[in-house]
Amino acid sequence: MRPLPLLVLITAIAFMVSPLFVPDFGGYAPEQFPNPMTDPPAQPAGYAFAIWGVIYLWLAVMAVFGLLRRADDPAWEPTRTPLILSMGVGAIWLAVAVASPIWATVLIWVMLATALWAVLNTPGTDLWLLRAPVGLYAGWLTAASCVALGITLPGFGVPPFGPVGWAIAALILALVIAVAVQKRRVSLMYGVAVCWALIGVIVQNGLNAVGLFAGGAAIFLALLTLHQLGKSRRAVAG
Repeated sequence: MRPLPLLVLITAIAFMVSPLFVPDFGGYAPEQFPNPMTDPPAQPAGYAFAIWGVIYLWLAVMAVFGLLRRADDPAWEPTRTPLILSMGVGAIWLAVAVASPIWATVLIWVMLATALWAVLNTPGTDLWLLRAPVGLYAGWLTAASCVALGITLPGFGVPPFGPVGWAIAALILALVIAVAVQKRRVSLMYGVAVCWALIGVIVQNGLNAVGLFAGGAAIFLALLTLHQLGKSRRAVAG
């Protein structure tokens, strides 16, 4: 049995069961910051985090399929090391988050960087069993990493913005990353995950500046994703 496919499965399982060990985590607590925020404008509404259930399950299915059916497939190989790194860090992330929002923010960016490394190396085959779950995971991490900055920076009083300014800056950063990814290696589920997070921000904020910006970003990214998917299909057909 080859070690990397097995390690992907082990880290996927560890990642999936990690919430059982930190069952009460509901995001950074206001008292973790010198400048507490009860409802940070950068954070999506609570229901949006239910996407983690889909992410955990789909990554586990991917890992099982990869071990049993694609263990020797060279097309899968470039995704395995970054996925092991990302999900391995993810397995300890919740425990870190309840102790230190600063270290949790650092680690979620490590998770994002390695998840993007993985999704950008996915092949054009097995789309629904590799690129789709990895894309959904990387897309949500794109939003979550930027949201972590949008909460942590104003929470510690970092200039030059307050909560609203940092929330908009975080959304801009998420959009820039998402556009770059979709231009390089388009993934429907990556776009779905980022748009899901942006819609959650709209629900959280309503029609204020942050909510309106999130709405515009969601529309732009949805249109770009559809355009890139069409362009990709035409290239394959041609």
